[in-house]
Amino acid sequence: MSSIPELSLNDGHSIPQLGYGVFLVDPKETEARVDEALKVGYRHIDTAQMYRNEKPTGDAIKGSGIAREDLYVTSKLNNGCHEPDVARKAFDETLEKLQMDYVDLFLIHWPLPTLYGGDFVSTWKTLEEFKQDGRARSIGVSNFQVPHLERLAQETATVPAVNQIEVHPHFCNEAVRAYGNKNGIVTEAWSPLKRGQIFGIPEIVKIAERVGKTEAQVVLRWHLERGDVIFPKTLKRSRMEENMALFDFELTPDDVDVIASLDQGEAGRYGPNPDTFDMIPK
Repeated sequence: MSSIPELSLNDGHSIPQLGYGVFLVDPKETEARVDEALKVGYRHIDTAQMYRNEKPTGDAIKGSGIAREDLYVTSKLNNGCHEPDVARKAFDETLEKLQMDYVDLFLIHWPLPTLYGGDFVSTWKTLEEFKQDGRARSIGVSNFQVPHLERLAQETATVPAVNQIEVHPHFCNEAVRAYGNKNGIVTEAWSPLKRGQIFGIPEIVKIAERVGKTEAQVVLRWHLERGDVIFPKTLKRSRMEENMALFDFELTPDDVDVIASLDQGEAGRYGPNPDTFDMIPK
């Protein structure tokens, strides 16, 4: 395994704090990009049914020669598959495409509270089945707001191991992160660099110049020091290597606070609002 730090999950497993994400990676390019990431040293790969690149992700992993137990693989349930029987079939297909007997982590991708009669609870109970039979070592959610998490706590027996949510300096999503910290739910930050939109900010530039790192490295290190899991997406090997070079420097507490002070609240959100998002991929 690589030297990437791991965080303990509430179910006894652990998760590498840095991974490689394949969101918006063309399926035709995915196998090559994942292969490159594995060669660079990544051992945590984050994919999803919605990304339509599970099969090439699995091909790259199979061809890497890396032992399955030395990898951490995440996928997520597609929005059109929330009904229990459909979710079961979709999960079977995920394992088939990844060419694996199990995934390390499986998530509900979006809560979709305006669809399915607002019922994401039965979907979560279906994921509990996958955990119980060992085909998902851990289960979690993505884009869940505090009321969604509170409902799961009231109506089900399993606390999500992780919640993958939008987090970056312009949108710190602190209420959801605080709920996770209080209840043992690890936060995974998607779009940790806001797809490059946080570059050129004077406060971040100043810190980067002082520590001798790039702005991207400073922001990614900020996420790590706050205890979040990150998987920045890039197609370039040089950027993969840059994104891995996060463990030979630290930020001061003041640095962390300065970057957090850039939070714009809801106005800084880049992606959809989980309370209203209702897209079903065709």
